[in-house]
Amino acid sequence: MTEDNKRAAGHEVDLEDMVASSDSGARKPAGTPGKLLVGIAAVWSLFQLWIASPLPFMLGFGVFNATESRSIHLAFALFLAFMAYPALKRSPRDRIPIQDWVFAAVAAFCGAYMFLFYEQLAQRPGAPILQDVIIGVVGILLLLEATRRALGPPLMIVASVFLAYSLAGPWMPGILAHGGVSLYGLVNHQWLTTQGVFGIALGVSTSFVFLFVLFGALLDKAGAGNYFIKVAFSLLGHYKGGPAKAAVVASGMTGLISGSSIANTVTTGTFTIPMMKRVGFPSEKAGAVEVASSVNGQIMPPVMGAAAFLMVEYVGISYVQVIKHAFLPALISYIALIYIVHLEALKANMQGLESSNPPKPLVRKAIGFLGGLLLMMATALAVYYGLGWLKPALGDAAVWVVAAGLVVIYLALLKVGARYPELELDDPSQPVYKLPQTRPTVMVGLQYILPVIVLVWCLMVERLSPGLSAFWATVLMIFIMLTQRPLMALFRGKSDMAADIREGALDLWNGLVSGARNMIGIGIATATAGIIVGAVSQTGVGLVLADVVETISMGNLLLILFFTAVLSLILGMGLPTTANYIVVSALLAPVIIQLGEQNGLLVPLIAVHLFVFYFGIMADVTPPVGLASFAAAAVSGGDPIRTGFQAFYYSLRTAALPFLFIFNTDLLLIDVSLLQGILIFVVATIAMLIFAAATQGFMITRNRWYESILLLLVAFTLFRPGFWMDQIHDPYREVPPAQFVEALGNVDEDSTLRLQIAGLDAFGDPMTTYMTLPVPEGETGQERLDNLGLMLLIEDDKAVVDMVTYGSQAAQLGFEFDQEIIQVLAPVDRWTKELMWIPAFLVFGLIVVLQRRRRDRTAAAASA
Repeated sequence: MTEDNKRAAGHEVDLEDMVASSDSGARKPAGTPGKLLVGIAAVWSLFQLWIASPLPFMLGFGVFNATESRSIHLAFALFLAFMAYPALKRSPRDRIPIQDWVFAAVAAFCGAYMFLFYEQLAQRPGAPILQDVIIGVVGILLLLEATRRALGPPLMIVASVFLAYSLAGPWMPGILAHGGVSLYGLVNHQWLTTQGVFGIALGVSTSFVFLFVLFGALLDKAGAGNYFIKVAFSLLGHYKGGPAKAAVVASGMTGLISGSSIANTVTTGTFTIPMMKRVGFPSEKAGAVEVASSVNGQIMPPVMGAAAFLMVEYVGISYVQVIKHAFLPALISYIALIYIVHLEALKANMQGLESSNPPKPLVRKAIGFLGGLLLMMATALAVYYGLGWLKPALGDAAVWVVAAGLVVIYLALLKVGARYPELELDDPSQPVYKLPQTRPTVMVGLQYILPVIVLVWCLMVERLSPGLSAFWATVLMIFIMLTQRPLMALFRGKSDMAADIREGALDLWNGLVSGARNMIGIGIATATAGIIVGAVSQTGVGLVLADVVETISMGNLLLILFFTAVLSLILGMGLPTTANYIVVSALLAPVIIQLGEQNGLLVPLIAVHLFVFYFGIMADVTPPVGLASFAAAAVSGGDPIRTGFQAFYYSLRTAALPFLFIFNTDLLLIDVSLLQGILIFVVATIAMLIFAAATQGFMITRNRWYESILLLLVAFTLFRPGFWMDQIHDPYREVPPAQFVEALGNVDEDSTLRLQIAGLDAFGDPMTTYMTLPVPEGETGQERLDNLGLMLLIEDDKAVVDMVTYGSQAAQLGFEFDQEIIQVLAPVDRWTKELMWIPAFLVFGLIVVLQRRRRDRTAAAASA
């Protein structure tokens, strides 16, 4: 082995250690302990598949309720955490010390305590005995140690602070003081109920997240990760800055199924970063492009780093709605990143890599693309309506017919793929001079798309639960892994059936082990984040945080959002995506909602959760703790801090989006029609590209300073046209509170009124808040008021709430007895806000003309 190859091999081992230490555990013991480690990991995967499947209910055994499942899930995670993660950097990696065996066994017992003693605990709710308290204290301490090992100190420290805060409440200063919690009360709340460690977050990890992580691991072991990278490079590698564009697309595709920014960065970056450097990207910029695209994978549906499933529980809307609201911002953010890469290539006059595709005229390319698109659309419609007709006709047999149809399609895809040479794994240490051909590369791995289609179909069309959807997609993935090698070899006429089946089974085994090991950190993170959520619910610290933010921001809406964003960045530093979202949503989402309502900003709950989620994710990029930036710098050889700052600069578009969709919820496709949605997507994409050009200081040629300012203004206008229209024409007219009933009768049924209410807060202190009142059905104002479930007392020019019907719409909106309606704002007819797009596009057109003239003059001078 040459010196260069040795260095490359050593570099690859370092990268594997980096991913392992953050995702799957760096310890790889030999002999029986190693077999036990991988065996238990595989058993965990099989257990999760079992509880997600219909089999326990069909066979009548092995049925676990939600609490029991969470307890077993945590027991596996804790046991594997002490087995797979060394205590210290100098701890042995090739064996498991005796103390770690003891810790693993005790931690697993404490984790499984809710399952093992479920009936006894159910007979003494809220009254723990000494045994319960000892188990709870030991369990919490070992959970914190497992967190330190698997995720580093930040989350462990934050959770410890919240535990200390719960116990030390009476001795805390000023507004931080609270009544305090006894040790028995703390253990009962955190370890023996579903309010703390075993709360919603661990439940989501148990029910949904594991299966999606396992599905991603199986896809990767089957060869889909390599396939996605090769396809992206074959399609985009020959354009200006092509490897960087391919990196963005490849990271986006792997981010769809990946739950880790760091693993995504290293997996795709190992191939993409050297290629980016080859076409002229400096080390820091090559690493930064990979970081920006990998971290963006966490905001991309359907998985969103597992946050999508948590939002379902926290926000109380369906999974399909979460995907619908999150899709547009994520997509336009990715499109803008490709454009940023293009601008970098233009600025440095970079070229792409040599293409292997035969040259085709542009018209032929366009016809081929449109033809393929129309064929896909026609196939999707045929399948949709075909199944809609078949299912009622076939009844119970429909499942078997659909399964047979999938097998036929799978065999056909393998038959097509067998005509082309098998994809080989590239050596990242070797330079790539020529790109793979597009057609053979795409065709040889089409079977990997099938499970993804099944997953999306089950989620979006069949509307199955995320867990059941992932289960069926995983079952198909397992079938593919066991059969693709022997069948592909058979179609190629060079079959060695026994060896091929053995290799497929080994891939499956490795996928089961890898999926479980990738879940250790997520399982531990969701349990530890549950401590923080439990402390918030037990102490009311969320209200204190709202007071702090309001005091600092002096009630200014933009400052409230800015400080919340900064706090999300700070809290998210060093935390994995899942724990990150749980912490920032538990602490900061209520802050925005409460302070927003008090200051006239009425925002849907999903918009608030996406806001804190985006800024929590940004912590993976932001120096000095941006873990993904350190991973990318290890690949590129660049400086990690400079890589982090460059990645943050590229990610400005991601940081701007949350502020925009808070003030313009059209970007989240809330209450918009299909045609409106398409128009918003087109205009928002153009606006984001203009924003990217402004922040990069380059569009057609290098920007003048005033052009960058004008471009930012144009982008803002396209994103939020309502801001300027509100300056021209107020969207509401004020109605005297005493005329509230008349105002309710005069507006359209599909309209809303905006009210300012004065009352008392949870502590009995005076408070004013705003609310949006959807107009209920009814012919008259009084009839609508009755349907609302509200009775008012009108005195002089005052309107006071006299009674609220229990369970009515008014009660759900937050009306309470003795509140006073102090302001009523009714909507008015005005010009549509989208008219503001016209002057924005005119200004943009002027800048385009100016830059083209300047570019042409420069080119003419250079040629002369």
